[in-house]
Amino acid sequence: MAWIDTLRSAFKGGGTGRVPLAPGFSSGIPSEWAQAFEASAPETFEYTTAVRQSFLANPIAQRAVRIVAEGIAQAPLSSSHEEVTRLVTSTSAGQPLIETLAAHLLLHGNAYVQIVKDGSGKPIELYALRPDRIDIVVDEAGWPCAADYSVGPDRRRIPLEDEEGWPSLIQIKAMHPLEDHYGASALAAAHQAVRIHNAASTWNRTLLDNAARPSGALVYDTGDGAGLTTDQFERLKAELASAFSGSRNAGRPMLLDGGLKWQSLALSPADMDFANLKSAAARDVALAFGVPPMLLGLPGDNTYSNYREANKALWRLTLLPLASKLFAALMEGLSAWYHDASLGVDLDLVPALSEDRERLWKQVSDADFLSRNEKRRLLGFATDPQSPRKEAQ
Repeated sequence: MAWIDTLRSAFKGGGTGRVPLAPGFSSGIPSEWAQAFEASAPETFEYTTAVRQSFLANPIAQRAVRIVAEGIAQAPLSSSHEEVTRLVTSTSAGQPLIETLAAHLLLHGNAYVQIVKDGSGKPIELYALRPDRIDIVVDEAGWPCAADYSVGPDRRRIPLEDEEGWPSLIQIKAMHPLEDHYGASALAAAHQAVRIHNAASTWNRTLLDNAARPSGALVYDTGDGAGLTTDQFERLKAELASAFSGSRNAGRPMLLDGGLKWQSLALSPADMDFANLKSAAARDVALAFGVPPMLLGLPGDNTYSNYREANKALWRLTLLPLASKLFAALMEGLSAWYHDASLGVDLDLVPALSEDRERLWKQVSDADFLSRNEKRRLLGFATDPQSPRKEAQ
């Protein structure tokens, strides 16, 4: 089938299956066109190293991830099935499921949930797999069919569906415009800012190690133009390193002789701009993870009113969309067993959104042209079968 026929079939539904996703599929496309549309190789992003530099070593990145992950995990749930609630809120191997999935999605861009079943094939546990150990296995057309989970030399294949066609693995991924099988990591976008922030912190610590000022210069001037001998130079350098450098020797008086004099050096305003650079890098890190900088204690207009608005923006722009993505993916994977179950965040019980909900309730309550059931549906409640009879009376 020519490429244009495949494209036409995908849009009109006339094909026998889904369009292939395998790399290099270019049936009917001239080779020079395919090369013209090839994307350039992206810069190397090593996940393990990036996590160590950010989540384990950078306070801004770690706090931003924890605010989002813990906020979603502690959000009040609205569920229509007790078994679904138990599966989602239970811990597996000591890890809370929702918090772990949210952190994986932010750091890696992908989250994987293994559905553990009992002898009858019913789910008894949901386990979050480490995404850096997962390799997607695709079929001949490039569509995912399984996942390889590797721990050291051990490698285990987990099919997306078991022998009877029941789901075994759920993948949740952030949108990636250039990748079919893996999601885009927020950490990858924040990685350069994290490195800048860490470098600024190292610069700061180095200044403190040198008495919070740059090292000065020892000037040897005897008037006759003679210089230090090699032995004198090495002895002087060793003495300075052992007795006068480091934070514990800060302020210690120095005794100079033999034509030596100390000349202090100062930092220029451009050299001192590292503080502003560090603040800007911290804001970029917070922006990548969707957390208002004010909630991370960064310099700004930290008034109570602005803090309240920032907390509301965190819920509206970050926590609720991410929670909806997680819960929708989990329910899609569990829908084979729980057809009519629903799972989401109970907006009425979120303190940060109480003002918005109160405003909505008042607006709906004052709408006299709406029936009681119409008001209930607008507020997210089920209709009352007795309502038409009550209104008639």
